[in-house]
Amino acid sequence: MTLHSRADFLTGAKLDDGCPLVHAPAFSFGTAMPSAFHAAGSEIFSQGSEARSLYIVKFGCVRTYRLLADGRRQISAFHLPGEVFGFEAEDRHHFFAEAVGATCTLSIRISATTELSRELLPLALRGLVRAQEHLLVLGRQNAAERVAAFLVDMFERQGGLDRLELPMSRTDIADYLGLSLETVSRVFTKLRERGIIRLLSLRTVEIAKWRSLAEMCE
Repeated sequence: MTLHSRADFLTGAKLDDGCPLVHAPAFSFGTAMPSAFHAAGSEIFSQGSEARSLYIVKFGCVRTYRLLADGRRQISAFHLPGEVFGFEAEDRHHFFAEAVGATCTLSIRISATTELSRELLPLALRGLVRAQEHLLVLGRQNAAERVAAFLVDMFERQGGLDRLELPMSRTDIADYLGLSLETVSRVFTKLRERGIIRLLSLRTVEIAKWRSLAEMCE
């Protein structure tokens, strides 16, 4: 269903601080920089800052968002371990990026003379596909369909495991789906009452009826 920019070419080992040490091959479009640890809620880059690097999530989760004119926050994407973010068509970032929880990233510094390479172009295309899919989710009028599509997406990105660990809060999910916190909470409750999901904890969801959940997205 979803095409993701997984950094499967990386291998890792643990550092003393718990952040995986990634041994990356030489990139034709840039240079791998040392890993960086980000505390929950800390900013990785800001809207309007120079876009000189791509970032790979090694563990944790990153949200990218913009602040609307009325002060509301619109989250454009969540980035999970192994996924790449920070690609821009211009030399400035159009979004903020923050660590959702304790997060480790690897950055790849892009040369100012870099042109689209065989490695860089697929990242741009995958980012475009993901943005298009998010627009399709936001275009659904039914709040239950939006939440179901979100859970299916998380299911696929976490390897198809029935038990999902959601690093983001209900408020984050609401800002991502263009819904209110109350609506998201109400939909989760209804899905639980219908036996489609089980809420094992605030951040742990078990999919009990996969077919029923998937049919809500069709």
